[in-house]
Amino acid sequence: MRNSVRKSISMILAATMILVGVTDNNVFAAKQKTVEKSLEEYKEVLNYTAEYKEYSEYISQYEKADKPTDEYVIDAADYIASEGMDIDKYDDYEGMAGESIYTGQDGYVEYKVNISTEGLYEMSLNYFPIEGNGSSIQRAFFIDGELPYRQMTGIEFSRVWTNENSTWDTDNQGNDLKPTQIEQPEWVTSKLYDVDGYVTEPLKVYMTKGVHTITVVSQREPMILRSITLKNDEKLKDYNTYYETQKNAGKNDYTGERVLIEAERATKKSSSMLYPTQDQSSPDVNPYNAKLLKNNTIGGESWSHSGQWIEWEFDAPDDGFYNITLHAKQNFVKGIYVSRKIMIDGEVPFSELNAYGFTYNSGWKDITLSSSDGEEYRFYLTKGTHTLRMQAVLGEFAPIISKVQSIVTELNSEYRKIIRITGVSPDENRDYQIEKKLPGLDKELDSIRAELDEVLTSLEDLGCKGSEETVIITMRDQLKNMVKNTDNIPKMVSDFKTNVSALGTWISNAQSQPLQLDRIYVTEPDKGTDGKSSSFFAGLGHEFKKLFYSFIVDYNSIGNVAEESKDSKTITVWIGSGRDQANVIKSLIDEKFTPKTGINVNVQLVDMNTLLQATLADQGPDVALQVASSNGAVVTSATGTTNASNDLPVNYGLRNAVVDLSEFEDCEEVMSRFRDSALEPFKYGDSLYALPETQNFQMMFYRKDILKELGIEIPKTWDEMKVVISELSKNQMTLGMLPSELTFDSILYQNNGALYNNDFTASALNSENAINAFKQYCEFYTDYKLDRATSVEQRFRTGESPIIIADYTTYNVLEVSAPDIKGLWGFTTLPGIQNEDGTINNTTASTGLACMMMKKTKDKNSSWEFMKWWLSEEIQTQYGKEMEGLMGEAARYPTANVKAFANLPWPTDDYEALEEQFKNVKGIPQVPGSYYTWRNVNNAFYSVVVAEDDKLMQPREALNEYVEYIDAEITNKRQEFGMTTAEDEK
Repeated sequence: MRNSVRKSISMILAATMILVGVTDNNVFAAKQKTVEKSLEEYKEVLNYTAEYKEYSEYISQYEKADKPTDEYVIDAADYIASEGMDIDKYDDYEGMAGESIYTGQDGYVEYKVNISTEGLYEMSLNYFPIEGNGSSIQRAFFIDGELPYRQMTGIEFSRVWTNENSTWDTDNQGNDLKPTQIEQPEWVTSKLYDVDGYVTEPLKVYMTKGVHTITVVSQREPMILRSITLKNDEKLKDYNTYYETQKNAGKNDYTGERVLIEAERATKKSSSMLYPTQDQSSPDVNPYNAKLLKNNTIGGESWSHSGQWIEWEFDAPDDGFYNITLHAKQNFVKGIYVSRKIMIDGEVPFSELNAYGFTYNSGWKDITLSSSDGEEYRFYLTKGTHTLRMQAVLGEFAPIISKVQSIVTELNSEYRKIIRITGVSPDENRDYQIEKKLPGLDKELDSIRAELDEVLTSLEDLGCKGSEETVIITMRDQLKNMVKNTDNIPKMVSDFKTNVSALGTWISNAQSQPLQLDRIYVTEPDKGTDGKSSSFFAGLGHEFKKLFYSFIVDYNSIGNVAEESKDSKTITVWIGSGRDQANVIKSLIDEKFTPKTGINVNVQLVDMNTLLQATLADQGPDVALQVASSNGAVVTSATGTTNASNDLPVNYGLRNAVVDLSEFEDCEEVMSRFRDSALEPFKYGDSLYALPETQNFQMMFYRKDILKELGIEIPKTWDEMKVVISELSKNQMTLGMLPSELTFDSILYQNNGALYNNDFTASALNSENAINAFKQYCEFYTDYKLDRATSVEQRFRTGESPIIIADYTTYNVLEVSAPDIKGLWGFTTLPGIQNEDGTINNTTASTGLACMMMKKTKDKNSSWEFMKWWLSEEIQTQYGKEMEGLMGEAARYPTANVKAFANLPWPTDDYEALEEQFKNVKGIPQVPGSYYTWRNVNNAFYSVVVAEDDKLMQPREALNEYVEYIDAEITNKRQEFGMTTAEDEK
């Protein structure tokens, strides 16, 4: 309907122009850009932006363009079109006069603006970060239906967070508890900045005279939008001009008492991960305690991403010039310095503070903000309340890192060209005739070598030497050798790949900008802080104290430790994944569980391999969290992912070591929180021996750039995948898919096969469907020679495997650790098998971690209350957000709770892809002796794929042989547990 109206308007305008003619009096009609794009068309552009120009290339076209002083304010309510979102209007929302609109996390809204003066304009949004999933808000911007440059995608707008309480709660051991971070939304005006931080200035767009459209496409999280403004700010003055202007106006130095700000008590921050931290590294920090953990600093590794900011509020006692001194530590990054944009009352006072550098120092140090020649900056403050904000930026390193990123992209392209001729493991004795088959390769490599020389020169100009240069020097020198003698290139392929990967890692490290703060002093000029660094003997005494307390403090116990008594309910919970996870869980318990239920919980961080022994010795926990395989092992990764079998709960259940949860009246209600596929591994018969914490399954990841280059469509079936593998092999590339239980079981389910017979008394892997699935599984490694060992993530990054099959949490790893291919990849559902009706069965098997109640618990009801609380939507959501706030996107939690999963901050399109696969996820059932199943399927696999020639077996023969072992073990275990009948014995 909307498109029809717009088309009619366009036709009327066109007819009017023909009848009346385009004259100076009809500028509107002549200059208006008619845009008719659907949401799908915009998404298609955003799906692959690599072919769009970079901002540097775009802005270079307008070096001499004017930056007009005009200001254009577009009211959000005056939109001319929208699609894919329901827009609500609000009057005077949260104190903001006028009409604002609600824009959702998907869809677009479009505006028009009539530009009077041609030139470059900065764009800003006045928005209110309404409650969403807690992640930063993401939008893309199109001008006249076109993407001006790549950086206009994924523009981020921060939320506002604060500590829930101004005083720290403590556990009963005296340790400070981490304060809960809550949103404190407020109206924010923010310019558009490059999300990667490579462009430090606000992004600009060139607007010709006349009417233009601005389309805002939602990519993640909702926001309330009040207005869009096109306006250029005045160029910042340097410090000397700033100071002289204030001095000439009669301003004088402040004299009086210093103002002390405890950095950990920040007023606002842009991220929930910027909470107070605990530092016991030195007696210099305040407050200091060698025994107890105190919230005494802020920042560090959690304050390392470009764009993150922390703000403090303070009172200036009188008008005058002040010095600002930071008690800081930057012992994270050697060889280069980290940068912060420093703002007073929302404005950068002078240009030198756009990117103030903090060099490496091994410990805590007082740093007075000063010029490069040591002159301490004087800041003029009026009497009253002010704000100090520090924002992480890449500063002068931004163009260098951007350049290296571009170089890595070029090197990966050259690597793919080379391996198309030589393969990834070339024969060093063969002449591949590189010069003939790749004419111009030497010139291309030499050009990249020259670019690396420029990078090294830039680093030297910034005073960066040592280890930060080593990777770049190694890459440059290798390129010199390759150019010098192209015949030796096949011998260097492996080292070339390693060095390119190292350069990609260099980008990740260089992007990190960690800085830790203890205190901030605002003082009268030239008086210092009176801060005293600890002496050598004080430091030595500190180390002795730490050693002493290590013998008397139980570091395995987390948070409050309750003594068991008749007057109180107390349970013990074991967790084996890591201290960060344990700390978050314990803080949630102390804050939200114990006060409401009166049940005390002792959380212990243990090696879960001891769970069996502890259970047998009657020393085990009441509840065990994040349990995976039969040896009690759990993963220690941030995500909580695992490829282990889920056999432990049923194994323990059949041995009467864990509680059958189905005995609780409200078990059915609790089970409804999860998908059946997540519960399947923990059931046997009518019993339920555990509840799922996480659920993981495979997805298909693909490189958009390489597939487009090769003209390959994303395969939807395994038959199409085999065609794609053949196409890839022509270019010395291949599919990345490691042999695994999840891979085999997925193919088995797609072939309508099953692991066990209907009554779970024997294996069903000798059925025709199962044998066909096993043949298909083996063919990938026999006929198509897929790599069985090398990391698929690494091959995906280099481009050797432009399609990989991997756990969906690989998404988190790539987002964080592979910046060199950001925006060049996507993920979608698993390939499947086409049914007779044309539908595709793309079922994927799933696995995950479990939560169990041990049989010897002394208080079943309290343990059950804890399990229900822990696996609730609210707590699983908060735990997921806390972990992501603590450790970044790499720690996005794959919760099995359906509603909690929907609450996590996935970009809309990625969440939809996951939901599409969730429709066809199937759990792996467990039976007595099921641990033998995958072990023997794997044995059969290697008998087919890698056995000696005289021992190689056919898939049918191998699987049938090993199924006998599986059946024998199942029978033995059924007899052991008294499950067999006389009929079974016959």
